[in-house]
Amino acid sequence: MIYWAPFLHLYQPPTQSFPVLEKVSSESYRPLLKVLKRNPKAKVTFNICGVLTQMLAEHNGTDIISDFNKLAKSRQIEFVESAKYHAILPLIPVNESKRQIKLNNETNTKFFGENYKPRGFFLPEMCYSASSGQLIKDLGYEWVLLSGVSCTDDWPLDVIYRTKAESPHIITFFRDDIVSNRVSFRSVDSLGFIAALEYLAKGKKDIYVITAMDAETFGHHIKNWEKLFLEKLFKIIASKKRKIKKQLIPHIKVVTISELLDTFPIKESKPPLNSSWSTTKEDITVKDYYPLWRNPANKIHSLQWQHLHICFKLVNAASHVQDGEETKRLYEDARESLDKALHSCQFWWANKGRTWSLKLINKGLILQEEALFSAYKTLVLSKYPEKSKRKFYLQMLAARNIACKLRDRLYTA
Repeated sequence: MIYWAPFLHLYQPPTQSFPVLEKVSSESYRPLLKVLKRNPKAKVTFNICGVLTQMLAEHNGTDIISDFNKLAKSRQIEFVESAKYHAILPLIPVNESKRQIKLNNETNTKFFGENYKPRGFFLPEMCYSASSGQLIKDLGYEWVLLSGVSCTDDWPLDVIYRTKAESPHIITFFRDDIVSNRVSFRSVDSLGFIAALEYLAKGKKDIYVITAMDAETFGHHIKNWEKLFLEKLFKIIASKKRKIKKQLIPHIKVVTISELLDTFPIKESKPPLNSSWSTTKEDITVKDYYPLWRNPANKIHSLQWQHLHICFKLVNAASHVQDGEETKRLYEDARESLDKALHSCQFWWANKGRTWSLKLINKGLILQEEALFSAYKTLVLSKYPEKSKRKFYLQMLAARNIACKLRDRLYTA
């Protein structure tokens, strides 16, 4: 038997416009959910970042939330945990990572209620480090899904690995990068996909394969792909026909990722490598583990992270001095802006020649500046001694200088 566990990730940044949100919802989210409702034997493991859940609730997407709830209640889908604003967790302080995860859980629990009981965890962009694995385990999650490139042991087809992160052990599932990317880039059809699974199963009694990609792949990035590929595949698997177009169809069962734990044995394994689902073996060799978000050779990335680290310092300082109603309000504004400013898109779009958008880089910087402004105003109005306020002012000046340098690069790009 071949067990196939499809995983889909839904996310839109906090800077997304509502017309684009509605376009993606109509082209991808609603059609995907309709496919699942039409195919009750199909199962999918979903991650939906809390920022998107909240935007859907506020902007014409309550039907999407309702359908997710119905599918989760019938156990056709499984939810996993993540970070609300899609922050790259290995690159931010642990306290910020915990906050992002807590906010995600609170938001999704608010809208999905008891249907939201995540056992597993999806790191935004699958950006993994040993410390992030430790954090996920410490917070009580059973497993984490990683990119196949991070696997350092024999490729797991009939065994599930439990990897030692620091002191506790965490179960690590790996997506099949090759098969997943063939689907994402429309280089395989439904029968070709089945043939790929059958090839992997040669010589083994039972195997499992995990594919993982953005949900927006279906319908938004590739028009009608949810019907032309996904629904067609679900129907073939559910059909009693064992031969289609002269191709023998093996026995395939579609499952959620957690259901794999009921079938396959767990084995201790070597620690996975730091990586993301966009990291290559060559990147890992030169220790460029998160190339699209913090490339050592990318000057814009360097300036973005320098600016962000000053944000961390001032917002943290402001958290200790909410002396009155005005400073409390200003700090809350700073905190909310910083939460949003951690979203990954501003870094992803700062890779000229590959993924590039002046507008989205600048939008991310604006959120960081809003956090700085409100945090600094909190500090100025606080009871901090004048010497400390002078130090905060110098940090604010340094941040303004970094922001100017960053925009100068954008002006001449």
